[in-house]
Amino acid sequence: MALFLEILNIVLPVFIVIGLGTFLRQIGLIDSPFLHHTNRLVYYICLPLLLFYKIGTANFAANFNGALVAASVGAIAVVFVLSYLYATLRRYPAATRGVFSQGSFRGNIAYVGLAIALNAYGEDGLTRAGILMGFIVPFLNFFAIIALLLPHRGQNGQAGGSFWLKQLVLKPLILASFAGIAWSYLTIPLPLIAERSLQIATGMTLPLALIAIGGGFSLAKLRDDIVSTALASSGKIIIMPLIAMVLLKIAGVNGMDFGIGILIAGTPAATANYIMAHELKGDAELAGSIVMLSTLASAVTYTIALYLLRSYGI
Repeated sequence: MALFLEILNIVLPVFIVIGLGTFLRQIGLIDSPFLHHTNRLVYYICLPLLLFYKIGTANFAANFNGALVAASVGAIAVVFVLSYLYATLRRYPAATRGVFSQGSFRGNIAYVGLAIALNAYGEDGLTRAGILMGFIVPFLNFFAIIALLLPHRGQNGQAGGSFWLKQLVLKPLILASFAGIAWSYLTIPLPLIAERSLQIATGMTLPLALIAIGGGFSLAKLRDDIVSTALASSGKIIIMPLIAMVLLKIAGVNGMDFGIGILIAGTPAATANYIMAHELKGDAELAGSIVMLSTLASAVTYTIALYLLRSYGI
């Protein structure tokens, strides 16, 4: 019983704050323009500052685990291949194929994963999850673009080099992560005034991010094609953590890093999937459905995953 209560204390606060965002939207205290600006504030300012601060002030040598990064990237690659092959064999339309695959492996690490890692393992967990995120987000973007563009190969208007550069490198979260990694690796001291300013500014990041998720939540986005939505959601929050578990074991990752690898692999589908689907001729409605269903279901899968991890002392 005590273990179950400990798990609830980790998982429920995250989803209660998401529920708060939904409630505030329902009573009209926040609206679409607010959510639009909040998402931009979180994405372009708050999260980059948080990642730079947590990674930049950490001991890089003590917190970086190459085997964890390699296993996590491997899990992404395996699920990408399996999901795309499945969608191809099922003869999904081009607009559906890439979105189904993307929804199966591209998770909401920044908004949900970091919050769960913080609750589960404290500041050390947040730092290690942030470093892991800095290394795997470029791979997530790369495979997502491949998944969405591959069904439309040979058509006019294919993305050029500048588009690929922007998606793979010139993203605020990627730039902030690598800046923090460089700062930490070079052991550059952070001035006290800057550190205290960052402590204040970054304190609003995760609450705002979770409220924004809840505010954008709508059961109306769950479209009629529930089978594809459920399959992609299961791939993201069930199959991918299981594959990550196997690869992490093979790579010899254990302890907190093993737990973080599982939790990051088990994040629900990223809200950015919906935006990317719009940009690259994908089925945006299906993308939105996968985000909604996987987010709802992840409250259960995270509870189970954390219960198992804690049962083994992780």
